[in-house]
Formats: sequence, C-alpha cells, structure tokens
Amino acid sequence: MKKISVVNESEQIQLAIKMINLGARLQLLESQTSLSRERLIKLYKELKGVSPPKGMLPFSTDWFLTWQPNIHSSIFYNIYKFMLDYADVKGIDAIIKAYSMYQQQVVQQGAEEEPVLSLTRAWTLVRFVESKMLKLKRCNCCSGEFIVNTYDLNQNYVCNLCHVPSRAGKTKKAKELSYKLVSMSA
Repeated sequence: MKKISVVNESEQIQLAIKMINLGARLQLLESQTSLSRERLIKLYKELKGVSPPKGMLPFSTDWFLTWQPNIHSSIFYNIYKFMLDYADVKGIDAIIKAYSMYQQQVVQQGAEEEPVLSLTRAWTLVRFVESKMLKLKRCNCCSGEFIVNTYDLNQNYVCNLCHVPSRAGKTKKAKELSYKLVSMSA
C-alpha cells in the first residue's frame, strides 16, 4: 500500500487553488499537480461553481506573435525571466508569481474584462520558449525585449509598440468606445 503524505497533498491542493483562482485550465492543473483528475474537477467546481472548460490547449506559436498578444506575452515573459534570474523562484511558482504581477500591471481597477494573456497561455508561452520555438529579441528602436519566432529573420527587429500595425486598435470594442465618445460630445 502506497503511503500518501498529508502535508504533500495539502500543498498540492493549495497549488491547485492558486492556479484555479488565476484561471488555469484542467490540463495545466493535471500537469503541475499530483492530484487526480476527478479531485481537480471537484475542486474546480467547488471554487468556480461550474465545470472546468473543455477543449484543447493552445498549440500554435502564432497567437503570441500577433500585435496585442505579443505585447502582453512580452510583458509577462520579462517578469517571468526576472523571477528566474533575481527572485530565486523556479517552475510553476515562478509562472504563478509572474502572472500575478502581470495581472496587477495590465488589469484596470474595477474592470470586468479578462487580461489578454491567460495563465494557461502564459504557461504555454514558457514551454514554447523553453523548447526554443519562441525567444526574446531586443527592439532596435526602444531596446525592449519582445517575443519573436526563433526561426524568423530578426536582425533589425522593431517591436509592435515602435511600429504599430495600421489595423491596431480597430477592434469592435474600440469602435464602440469611439462611437460612445462621439455621441456624448454631440
């Protein structure tokens, strides 16, 4: 019969609770804890009041390279890299702490919308960088470091903040906001 440590199980539950509260998907929870799938589903339902979302995890690097996600991914990854280099935090703890700091920087007080980068995508980003599919590259203009595709030509890289794409900010939400501002001023 296998001995189960009560302390270890408690630590695993606390880790799962932290990740669920930050929006982790079930696949992330399964890979980072030793708790059973059934236990994680029960825990998720207890905390969120609903079943965990179903579906596949992100599997392409393309999402991280588009305009707004690239900026958010770069912010998160630079915080994560700082955690590894200077805070002596490793693994999932570094991802959780970096993601919490990322949320503090990008989520507006009182705003109900989710940040662009989810915890699951942040974890996936770290895996993509560790597998050398993505990397950080310094911008020739502002000297900030941004996520780029490892296999793209990046000799004279200029980031999405220094060279904003022409369609940036042309989302439905931005259009509605500008319509409200125009109608208020009329």
